[in-house]
Amino acid sequence: MVTTVAALAAGGVVGLALGALGGGGSVLAVPALIYLLGFGPAAAATASLVIVLGTAATALYGHARDGQVQWRTGALFAAAGLLPAVLGGLLSARLPDWLLTLGFAGVAAVAALGMIRRAPAGRSGEAPAEAPAGEQGGEPGEGAGARRSAPAVVGAGAGLGAVTGVLGVGGGFLTVPALVQVVGLRMRPAVGTSLLVVAVNALVALLARAGGSVPVDWAVVAPFTGAAVLAAWDGRRLASRIPADALRRAFGAVLLAVAALMLLDLAV
Repeated sequence: MVTTVAALAAGGVVGLALGALGGGGSVLAVPALIYLLGFGPAAAATASLVIVLGTAATALYGHARDGQVQWRTGALFAAAGLLPAVLGGLLSARLPDWLLTLGFAGVAAVAALGMIRRAPAGRSGEAPAEAPAGEQGGEPGEGAGARRSAPAVVGAGAGLGAVTGVLGVGGGFLTVPALVQVVGLRMRPAVGTSLLVVAVNALVALLARAGGSVPVDWAVVAPFTGAAVLAAWDGRRLASRIPADALRRAFGAVLLAVAALMLLDLAV
């Protein structure tokens, strides 16, 4: 009973993060699975992929219904990460637990610092004014100065796929800044598009682990995922009411504490 309650509570936080920010859920899911629910790092990474896949797909539907998903850009990101995600998933099974924990703590710290740091003017919170008709090309939701550097987008997508495969994190906390800075999307479309990339990467990494030696404890993962899916809807509504900077910094502070806890646990 206690385990189920802990899984439900942790799932709620993960769902809020994914629904509101388009990322950050998996870097909360893995430490919750390890420290609250007693999973090993490898088992937590696999379970996290199941949780993130279900939650991201649900949140994606809501953002797509609101017209906040840039499908072509998301598809390019996701396609670039397919092979690295598969290779990362295969490699993960051969890495020792301490190295996975260290790698995850490092990724969580980078994610936290990125969330806490102030975004460039006009790229966070409310979108700047739309460009005049005829002066704004590409898909709706792009900034007037949107940049489409295909090599940069492909490189970012490949890196995110590798991180997802090895550590079991969706990579949304890195995808959103890349979509804003490299492609030039506004914050809300970047969040929605990130969910597409997260869902595809998680699915591919999970398939790469299928038949492996790490089973999924469905008695814990099922309620965790259910709570996350329900909370993702609230996260989407939360994102429309609270400034993106405030949300991102709050989750960033939590992530920074998680990273410090994991590093301390390795040291002692």
